[in-house]
Amino acid sequence: MTTTDSLFSSAPDAPRPPLAARLRPQTLDQIVGQEHVLGPDTPLRRAIERDAVPSLILWGPPGSGKTTLAHVIARATRAHFVALSAVSAGVSQLRAVVADATERRRRAGRRTIVFIDEIHRWSKSQQDAVLPAVEDGTITLIGATTENPSFEVNAALLSRTRVVVLRPLQPEHLEKILDRALTSNEGLALLGVQLTDQARAHLIAIADGDARRMLNTLELAAESAEPNADGFRLLDLDAVEQAAQQRWLLYDRAGEEHYNIVSALHKSIRDSDPDGALYWLGRMLEAGEDPLYIARRLIRIASEDVGLADPRALSLCMAAQQAIHFVGMPEGNLALAQAAVYLALAPKSNALYVAYRAVQEDIARTRNEPVPLHLRNAPTHLMKQLGYGAGYKYAHDFPDALVAQHHLPPSLAGKRYYVPTDRGFEAELRRRMEEWERRRQENSGG
Repeated sequence: MTTTDSLFSSAPDAPRPPLAARLRPQTLDQIVGQEHVLGPDTPLRRAIERDAVPSLILWGPPGSGKTTLAHVIARATRAHFVALSAVSAGVSQLRAVVADATERRRRAGRRTIVFIDEIHRWSKSQQDAVLPAVEDGTITLIGATTENPSFEVNAALLSRTRVVVLRPLQPEHLEKILDRALTSNEGLALLGVQLTDQARAHLIAIADGDARRMLNTLELAAESAEPNADGFRLLDLDAVEQAAQQRWLLYDRAGEEHYNIVSALHKSIRDSDPDGALYWLGRMLEAGEDPLYIARRLIRIASEDVGLADPRALSLCMAAQQAIHFVGMPEGNLALAQAAVYLALAPKSNALYVAYRAVQEDIARTRNEPVPLHLRNAPTHLMKQLGYGAGYKYAHDFPDALVAQHHLPPSLAGKRYYVPTDRGFEAELRRRMEEWERRRQENSGG
């Protein structure tokens, strides 16, 4: 548990905090970016300035300023401020905080703001423990999360909070933060750090809107550099790349960004865009997604969005899945790329998808009718006596094995589920179905 006093103080002999912590804004005016929620005359800014902050869920990507905003609110408020981590705070600790807040409110009439970092990690019992206190105003809850609150926060708690969406910082915002880091004494001014234009551009590019990532990389590069004859530490592109080592892509295999990128891959293929398909496929693979998961998604797309417009699509996706097993990764990346591009350039049809959805609806809504007698086998004498198989027309007894015969339950007789398009191989299937229907009628005499 951390109060306002202990949250921002450090012992004189404490190790120097990381650069990102040293540069953390202390006031609203020092915050760079997020003008859509913190600009002049915005409701949230007015609420902070009036010390009337409601319960909030701060939702945004890493490094967008969620914790910074909570710290600024802590400095601006006259309320008692408690910071907890959702990872370590148990139900008993939460109840103790609520009990203290209740007593503080009764004794001194003072509000309590409780900040929960990574609130998406809270269990249902943890959320339930603070719900009554949030509802009656005993505590003002501020939660920070990188995950979509719609998925991670109970509906009851979500309805009692306001969700504030923070956006990734734009390059111009990162430029300002970088300039401050290089020129301020609390930053790197005393080290005499200088950046080449290429190094600056690369730092901003690999940050992906995350100020913390940019500052951490800059600090490591600066500490690793040796001063030159003039006492400056010159950081070029190579120095920044060495400090960054590997670019960590924003991707959570169980979170919203996972589903966002899967959706982008699927829609790129559906819209016949091979470049978009390759890009989003690469984003998933380079972030460490399970290649077999991607193969399963491509197999689904082959049936849902290509279908019989190109029957080879499903076979190619199955071959890609087998290639992953056979050659492993990263060599299997190209097999998935081949499948994705093939799907993107294949003729599209959702006729199978529509047909099966219609079948599911009829199965759910109509009576579970027995199989018509003429379609049943009759392996025993009794079954023959009961009419099993009576009237069945053996297709091979008719020209071209085409016979007019009903195969659906009586209530669905004549229902058409699969209606092929005129795209790709389905154009041939449409022609074939129309021709066969005509010849069936001829073979049956009408």
